[in-house]
Amino acid sequence: MKSLEFPIVGTKVKGLTKSFDLSSPVERKKYFDAKVGDEIKTIKKYLKKGTFIAYFLGKKNSGKGTYSKLITEIFGEDKIAHVSVGDAVRELTSKDYKKVEKHYRGYVSFDECIKRFEGRSTQGALLPTEFILALLKYKISTLSGKAIFIDGLPRDMDQVSYSLYFRDLINYREDPDLFILIDIPERVIDARIKDRVICPKCNTSRSTKFFITTKLDYDEKAKKFYLLCDNPDCPGAERMVPKEGDELGIEPIRERLVKDEEILRKVFELHGVPKVLLRNHVPADQAKKYFDEYELTPEYILSWDAKDKKVKVSQKPWKMKDDNKTESYSLMAAPVVVGLIKQLVEALEIN
Repeated sequence: MKSLEFPIVGTKVKGLTKSFDLSSPVERKKYFDAKVGDEIKTIKKYLKKGTFIAYFLGKKNSGKGTYSKLITEIFGEDKIAHVSVGDAVRELTSKDYKKVEKHYRGYVSFDECIKRFEGRSTQGALLPTEFILALLKYKISTLSGKAIFIDGLPRDMDQVSYSLYFRDLINYREDPDLFILIDIPERVIDARIKDRVICPKCNTSRSTKFFITTKLDYDEKAKKFYLLCDNPDCPGAERMVPKEGDELGIEPIRERLVKDEEILRKVFELHGVPKVLLRNHVPADQAKKYFDEYELTPEYILSWDAKDKKVKVSQKPWKMKDDNKTESYSLMAAPVVVGLIKQLVEALEIN
C-alpha cells in the first residue's frame, strides 16, 4: 500500500552553514534557535496564557515519544506535558479508581471495567474506550495550565468516532485541538527493531546501526562488534545485547502496523480539526534542497583495526526505499521537530 503523501517541510536557513551535534542537548538548543528561533518565541508567548491539546498519531515505533521529549526539552515541563495512554493505564493504581470513576460514562459498569483492568493483558485490549477516556480526563485534570501531547488514542478503528471522543476531551479543557500525523516507512521501523540492543543491567537502548555508544568492543574469535553501555548511571560498561524476537523485525507487529495505517488514513480525511503532517524521511534526490547533511540519519560502519587493537567508526547518510519504493533518506528526530514547530504556529493560528 502506498503511503500518504505528506508535504516536505524543509529546515534549511539561508546563510546558515554551521553544523550542529544533534546528540548534544546544548547543541540542540543552538540548532533549534538557529532553525526556528522566531517560531519558538511565538509559541512560548502563546503558552504564557494559552494551552492546546495535540494528538500524536503514528505507527508503532514511529518516534512519538522521542518527538514529545524534544518538544518538552524546548518549551519546558512546566508548559507542555506528554501523556501516553499506555503509561496512564500501566500507572493506574487502586487509589485512583474513585477519581477516574467521577469522569466515567459508559455502557459497561465501572466495577466491570476495574475487573477487566486488573485482569488485563499488558496491552489493555479489553478495556472499553469510555474507560480510557475517563482515565485521560482524570490524567488531564492533574495538568492544569499545560499544553498536552496525547500519545495512544485512537488505538483501534472502533475508537475513531472523533466528534465524540476527541471533541469530548477538548470541550472538557476548552482548548484548541490538533492532530499530529507521522509518516514513517516500514523499512525504518524494521531497521530500528532489528538493530536495537539494550544494556542487560540498566535497560538503556541503542542501535548498532543508527545510535551507537561512545564505547565499543570487538570479539576477534566470534568476529562480532559490541556496543558497551555508556549510561553514566549504569553500574558497569556492559555489553549490550539484542532483545529476544527483535531479529524478526516488524513481522510480529505487522497486524498492528496495518491497523495504525488505517487509523492514519481515517484521520487524514477528517475535516474541522487542524493537522500537522510530519515526514520522517525525504526523497534522496530532494534531500540537499531541503535539509543539511547532518540532519540525515547516519549509518555507522564499524571496522576492526587489528594493528592498533581498536574499533574504527565511519558513517554515511542511511539510504533506503520508502513505502512508495522511492530512494530516500531517513531524518534525525530534531529536523522532524523543526517541521512540527513550523506547522504548530500555523495550526494554532498564532503570530
